[in-house]
Amino acid sequence: MAQTHTASAKASVEQATPNGHGDVSPGAVEELTALRAIVEGTARTIGEEFFQSLVRHLARAMDTTYAFVAEFASPETTTKARTIAFWAKDRIAENFEWTLAGTPCEEVVHGKLCHHPSGVRRSFPNDRSLAERRIESYLGVPLSDPEGKILGHLAVFDDRPMPEEPRKLLTFHIFAARAAAELLHLRLERQLRESEERLRDLYEEAPIAYVKEDLQSRFISANRAAQRILGLKPEEVVGTVGLSLVPKRPDAQRMAREQFAIQVRGAETRGVVVELQRKDDGKPVWIEIWAKPEPGGKYTRTMFLDVTDRVLMEREKARLAAENIYLQEEIKSVHNFEEIIGQSSALLDALEKVNRVAKTDATVLITGETGTGKELIARAIHSASPRRDKPLIKLNCAALPAGLVESELFGHEKGAFSGAISRRVGRFELANGGTIFLDEVGEVPLETQVKLLRVLQEREFERVGGSHAIKVDVRVIAATNRDLVKSIREGKFREDLYYRLNVFPIPLPPLRDRVGDVPLLVNFLVGRFAARVGLRIDSVGKATMERLSHYSWPGNVRELENVLERAVILSNDPTLEIDPEVLASATAARAANAAPPTPSASESEESAAAGARPPLDSLEANTRNHILTALDKSGWVIDGARGAAKILGLHPNTLRSRMKKLGIVRPYEGQP
Repeated sequence: MAQTHTASAKASVEQATPNGHGDVSPGAVEELTALRAIVEGTARTIGEEFFQSLVRHLARAMDTTYAFVAEFASPETTTKARTIAFWAKDRIAENFEWTLAGTPCEEVVHGKLCHHPSGVRRSFPNDRSLAERRIESYLGVPLSDPEGKILGHLAVFDDRPMPEEPRKLLTFHIFAARAAAELLHLRLERQLRESEERLRDLYEEAPIAYVKEDLQSRFISANRAAQRILGLKPEEVVGTVGLSLVPKRPDAQRMAREQFAIQVRGAETRGVVVELQRKDDGKPVWIEIWAKPEPGGKYTRTMFLDVTDRVLMEREKARLAAENIYLQEEIKSVHNFEEIIGQSSALLDALEKVNRVAKTDATVLITGETGTGKELIARAIHSASPRRDKPLIKLNCAALPAGLVESELFGHEKGAFSGAISRRVGRFELANGGTIFLDEVGEVPLETQVKLLRVLQEREFERVGGSHAIKVDVRVIAATNRDLVKSIREGKFREDLYYRLNVFPIPLPPLRDRVGDVPLLVNFLVGRFAARVGLRIDSVGKATMERLSHYSWPGNVRELENVLERAVILSNDPTLEIDPEVLASATAARAANAAPPTPSASESEESAAAGARPPLDSLEANTRNHILTALDKSGWVIDGARGAAKILGLHPNTLRSRMKKLGIVRPYEGQP
């Protein structure tokens, strides 16, 4: 608009000058020539310099002592004004602010041209500035935008009269139009600058991270939230390659490159979670991104949120869910008893070792026959350790097929093997920060023993099918009823693993070596079973207690527990009595199974003549026959109250393991 006014003014001047052959008087030519100089002078300046040039040339053109251009003091008020440029006498004077009420300017800002050829001081007696300068005349015109909104005003005043002259009024209006255009331009620039500052503040201070990067993933800009999340310093932003922050793991690299390729192709990315590493300390950080390419396709704008806490919480939730499932399975399993009962020196010696080792993180190897309470000792160690508030995770290594032991211990990745439809967390990962109890550790396959050794040495492992090492802080307690030294000689157990496990051995005595503890155990177990079935049993018969105390208990505490539970269920009196035949039949069955085959008469005579003892079957053969006898008696039922495991005083999983070792399988119907 300002350029239009300038051009038209210049055209008018050119047409009216002698060179333009216009038909005007000499006085008009002089004035129009001056106007041309004024227009050309102001056309070469903008902003503050423009207004200073404008008021200087305006005062000269109007032949006045004073001239100013002013705007409202603030966007919120129309009652006060301030000068942008002020010409006073022969120089640019200091700008000032004043109240419009009671001044000639008040009429101007209401949209009227105000001209007081003389006597203005008398018309506005309360305007002190007019009185101080002895102003006689005043001419003012409002400055407005194209919509008619008042932006400010332009005024000249003098201590002499200012008669109304059409040519001077024309000049004044031309300057007013130019001033209005520049004032509008300044106001728009100010608004744009303020808007940019607000947007910059929003960009920089926003809690959401913003990054602009090129098609090679180089950062062009990043706000403070992005710098904080990614661990970047302000001077490191430009040139940082976004993909360089992705962890080196193949899965993370693949995921990030796939997402960036989508953006390069011009498609949007919405709500995708990507794992990165902070540049300053390398710590993992997970972000959820929304990315959109620029319309030109040369840049990508990415907005993201730090969802690290959410991801870690979800992982912890998944871990706790897996732990909860495991613990629920544990609750369903049957433990020998809830407290350690006994006062024998052999048991007290074991408990003293428990008390000493519990305060440390040393690996413990518990040895003893089946049913001696190895798991109970493991629980006692964990409960007395600094890790008591963390989980105790148990795995019976004999209860799983050889191919699944490794997956149970270390977990597996999705697709690691047939049937691995999702990632599974292993027992070592579940036990992180706590304790893992490896029962029947002698049954671990040799190929898995290598990985178990690595965990004990390096405190790290890899999931089955994975390539990323997982660090763990786990205390290991192992237990076995095998002679591991013999297994080492037979090549069934690694010697280096044995020494790693046997840091602090705790051998448990069999119940036959704890005769004095039998009455204590009997009273405790009877009380527990009676409460469970809702019976009242006050005591155990003296004869019964003597028989129980003198029985050898080859199945140890587990066998004692089974005998007492069955007796309590069958009892009808407050004094518990157990038929002597119960223990006698068990002893006879074992004796029969352990007895050698009856030799023929000739063999007996030959043996007697030679002074030799009858030949004996191997221990393995006797064990096989013993198990087969129990299986025949139970109808090949292993679990349950009438199962073979109950008859033999063994845990069902232990019996299955021994059957597998001895090659015992159920014959088909009709097979001899």
